[in-house]
Amino acid sequence: MRTERDLRGWSLSDLASQSGVSRAMIHKIERGESSPTASLLGKLCGAFSLTVSALIARAEAGSQRLSRRADQPVWTDPETGYVRRHVSPVSGSPFDIVAVDLPAGASVAYPASSFVFLRQCIWVTEGALSFAEGDIVHSLNAGDCLLLGPAADCEFRNESAATCRYVVTLTKAG
Repeated sequence: MRTERDLRGWSLSDLASQSGVSRAMIHKIERGESSPTASLLGKLCGAFSLTVSALIARAEAGSQRLSRRADQPVWTDPETGYVRRHVSPVSGSPFDIVAVDLPAGASVAYPASSFVFLRQCIWVTEGALSFAEGDIVHSLNAGDCLLLGPAADCEFRNESAATCRYVVTLTKAG
């Protein structure tokens, strides 16, 4: 987080203003004193015009073309138990592939600012996902694939009693 902020020449106040996250919280995250929730990380990444997976990958990986499962960055949301694995190679790729395990009963919300610079597809591989895209709610089951529309506040909801697994592909809008 600090590296991305420094690359842009932003102060804590600049990032706070761009993301809507308090200076104090950003400071705690940068110092490793607090782990951000998925929603908070989405706001910060939106300010950077980066995907969550790209930020995590930049922090944890090198510049290889092969991404072995054992080396793929994994992040767990401390609030929901949501597990996000950055599958695609980090460097030089025009897109990201992210595999997600959303625990039973969990939900993760992202503001529209997290998606404004992206095109995304969600492919459910196991279980059921209720995906709110603004005012529209999509009920997705294993095998279903949804191309997201214009940026809107979104929420991934697992309303079932079993883990939902899905894959998200992301590319910069252009």
